[in-house]
Amino acid sequence: RRTNTPIGRDGKLAKPRQLHNTHWGLVCPAETPEGQACGLVKNLSLMCYVSVGTPGEPIIDFMISRGMEVLEEYEQLQSPQATKIFVNGVWVGVHNDPTELVRDVRQTRRNNIISSEVSLIRDIRDREFKIFSDAGRVMRPLFVVEPGDTPSTAHQKGDLYLTKNMVQKLRETHLADQEGAFIPEEQRYEWSDLQKEGVVELLDAEEEETAMICMTPEDLEIYKLKKAGYDVPEDNGDDMNKRLKTKMNPGTHTYTHCEIHPSMILGICASIIPFPDHNQVS
Repeated sequence: RRTNTPIGRDGKLAKPRQLHNTHWGLVCPAETPEGQACGLVKNLSLMCYVSVGTPGEPIIDFMISRGMEVLEEYEQLQSPQATKIFVNGVWVGVHNDPTELVRDVRQTRRNNIISSEVSLIRDIRDREFKIFSDAGRVMRPLFVVEPGDTPSTAHQKGDLYLTKNMVQKLRETHLADQEGAFIPEEQRYEWSDLQKEGVVELLDAEEEETAMICMTPEDLEIYKLKKAGYDVPEDNGDDMNKRLKTKMNPGTHTYTHCEIHPSMILGICASIIPFPDHNQVS
């Protein structure tokens, strides 16, 4: 799970070696060699996944059935405000109601009709909807949060799709595996089931730019209370080891995803260090 940037080791350029914002959760911020290769040889984070690639044609056919106008029939004068649709970098058509199209394609991905490793990026300013299904994209899993625009759903706006019942079933399967007990196949509940049910979603660096991700489910609850008009007091306790929280931005419209755990930004070697978020003993 090691990556290599093909740049000459003897170069004195600092920029390719520095940590970038888009590396969050995808590349370990600590695990890199010292010396000439520092910052050029990187290691993937714990829950990273590299896409293997799926064909883009079924997605194009699905969007045509949802009202996409193919490029050969597009007349710019008739619909100048239409949103351009790209599949793996190729302009395939336009659509006049991109909000509904993006929602439909996202639901098909969460319902496992199209592959979970397909990325959907809607750029509202440039009026573009980009879809990537090619191989070699580094992705990471996140919990899905209900944004409030999904039709026919039992979830309220700001609710995690993950429920306590799902966590209990995961725990029971894990404990049975540890004890060597037999569980029938239909009663087993694993990570792949979370993906199939649309509770966990894989996002790449580009789709993450269009997502609003909160750090913990606790932050999500505080956000919901503040949005409902409740005054949540700041916890200024004396606990020296408490987590530093970022101030909530009052302009935050909605959350779309939630981090699984903050420690998932680390790679394999960094994650076995005890208390990596504390100072070293001098």
